[in-house]
Amino acid sequence: MGILENVHRLREEIAEAAATSGRAGSDIVLVAATKTQSADTVRGAIAAGVDACGENRVQELTEKFEAGAYVGAPIHFIGHLQKNKVRKIVGLVSLIQSVDSIELLQAIDRVAGELEIVQDVLIQVNIGEDANKFGIHANEVGALLDQIDPLSHICVRGLMTIPPILSKTSETRALFAQMYQVYVDIRRKNTHNIRADFLSMGMSGDFQDAILEGANMIRVGSTIFGDRM
Repeated sequence: MGILENVHRLREEIAEAAATSGRAGSDIVLVAATKTQSADTVRGAIAAGVDACGENRVQELTEKFEAGAYVGAPIHFIGHLQKNKVRKIVGLVSLIQSVDSIELLQAIDRVAGELEIVQDVLIQVNIGEDANKFGIHANEVGALLDQIDPLSHICVRGLMTIPPILSKTSETRALFAQMYQVYVDIRRKNTHNIRADFLSMGMSGDFQDAILEGANMIRVGSTIFGDRM
């Protein structure tokens, strides 16, 4: 099957999971994880109707941007971001999904201030406390957000997570459910730079479970493009 057919089928599966959770398929933002995909393939995904493109690597993102790959869709940065790469993507992407420290937030705020913009971000949470994954622990989210009041050029739009690979679906769903509670907690905060309306969790292997547990943004690669060679 081609990209168009894959996206169509994916939209049907999203709609089914959303309906089960009391929502519509249109409530779920579909981010195509475009790591290693060519500019032409990315254009095909946008033509097929994905909501955004998510890149993991700064250099790959900038190269595809210069090639005009993302015309027609916003760009999200979904990989680990080093502070020395912040200047390359702030203002270029609509959302940085992978912010995991006050130092990184400060760096983003500083560059966004120079550009006179507000950069939207998500806080990455390591919900499974997996040593091999980035993100802060769930019990650290509140303390991090308590430090951001002086930052007037960032807006925290919600949370993102990548759970560990577990053998039981029920275990993964439990982590998604725990993540949703953290999201609910931060939505109670109402400040000038917190407007939490996105919970980004779920990828090709578990997006339906993520939606059932409250995700409203998913990041899908192989289901759209096929397995990487």
